[in-house]
Amino acid sequence: MRILITGAAGFIGSHTAAYFAEQGHDVIGLDSFSDYYDPALKRLNQEDIEKAGVRFVEIDLNDDLGSHLPGDIDYIFHFAAQPGISATTPLEDYVNNNIYATQNFLDWAKEYSPDLKLFVNIATSSIYGKEATLPETAVPTPISYYGTTKLAAEQLVLGEHRTGKIKACSLRLYSVYGPRERPEKLYTKLIKSIIEDTEFPLFEGSEKHSRSFTYVGDIVKGMAAVIGKEEVLGGEIVNIGSDKEYTTKEGIELIEKIIGKPAKIKRTPPRPGDQLRTTALIDKARKLLGYEPETEFEEGLKAQVEWYKQKFC
Repeated sequence: MRILITGAAGFIGSHTAAYFAEQGHDVIGLDSFSDYYDPALKRLNQEDIEKAGVRFVEIDLNDDLGSHLPGDIDYIFHFAAQPGISATTPLEDYVNNNIYATQNFLDWAKEYSPDLKLFVNIATSSIYGKEATLPETAVPTPISYYGTTKLAAEQLVLGEHRTGKIKACSLRLYSVYGPRERPEKLYTKLIKSIIEDTEFPLFEGSEKHSRSFTYVGDIVKGMAAVIGKEEVLGGEIVNIGSDKEYTTKEGIELIEKIIGKPAKIKRTPPRPGDQLRTTALIDKARKLLGYEPETEFEEGLKAQVEWYKQKFC
């Protein structure tokens, strides 16, 4: 199979690309190496997964894609996006990188891969809004630029499916953590602060927020389960995550336990657009994909701490 993965030097995209390459597939990874965070960190991911056999193309999905990319793709996994809930990232960036880039890439896919088996859009639980505790049939009520533009991107992809131009589905991921997690995300930032003995900024009230923290390896299993399921997945939205819930406070305490040292917590004002609770309802994923998350929370956090120490200590 020829599989194309956008955002392949990022956190989840890199794990997915490496997995498919190791399974013997022809994997092409795309990434723009944007400066949302230090591009050098993405280069480290690139080096790791090129060893697995992934071929890289450095390109912005808003550019003229034309024949710069290999065609005749069997499966596309579209991870590339303007990520996160950031007060310093303007709406324009979210619109350009989540909406316009998605449509430009869809137009390329339709022209250069007419026999594409499935376009897999990677969405987010942020689409649901403050309380992401709902089934896929619920009306989305996003409260952030990120969630709103990711919903728009999802609908662009599914709109192409509804008009019969491309076969597509969308997977909504829940609070993914593990090795290669982005530097501004909770656990990488927490591990760094404890090891370096610096203050860890914690948004006021967020220690009570609960999440379906999902280990990246379990997310990759969900991606792998898509292959060969295009007939049942066409037009579908599917939640992918852990059905176990933990508070941010519980996660912090586990990291402190694993490292053997307390965090120096510094309270900061609440973050606008943050979710209060997420619970992944994954009955549909179980039914359509045979999906079952297996990694215990502490086990996954231990793997993330070990990765950080190996890479940065």
